[in-house]
Amino acid sequence: MIALARPRPWSLLAGLVLGLAGEALRIWASGHIEKTRVLATGGPYAHTRNPLYLGSTLMAAGIVLASASPWAALAGAAYYLAFYPSAIRGEAAFLATRFPDTFEPWAREVPAFVPRVTPAGPRASRFRWARVALNREWRTLLAVPLALLLLWARGRYLPPI
Repeated sequence: MIALARPRPWSLLAGLVLGLAGEALRIWASGHIEKTRVLATGGPYAHTRNPLYLGSTLMAAGIVLASASPWAALAGAAYYLAFYPSAIRGEAAFLATRFPDTFEPWAREVPAFVPRVTPAGPRASRFRWARVALNREWRTLLAVPLALLLLWARGRYLPPI
């Protein structure tokens, strides 16, 4: 993506805003999830069953936007279309097996990826900062600024290809 990038100041700023929105969604989701222990149904999980994937998608879209390159956009879209649908299906199968009593009613109310506007389902989980730390979301928090720094350096110091 860096090789294909043609970043501009406006694209870096727009990408930062979109990328940080994705990270904010990931933090919100990370504060609700206790992976493999309890089915998270509150907070963002009342709008979409996969807010972590949606947040990552927004982050990636921010990086693509920052690159200001249709070729980078095509590469990013191809990657997500190749991997995310099967990951979402696999996660749904795992959760249905792991939480047979609670997954199906929740899945009937809450869409897999594109969020619904109003919350639905049981909304049993509550946000806890301790979960954000346990889920090591700080690692993802560094992704957008680091990627944008690399894109900025690409635009500033390397000639267009």
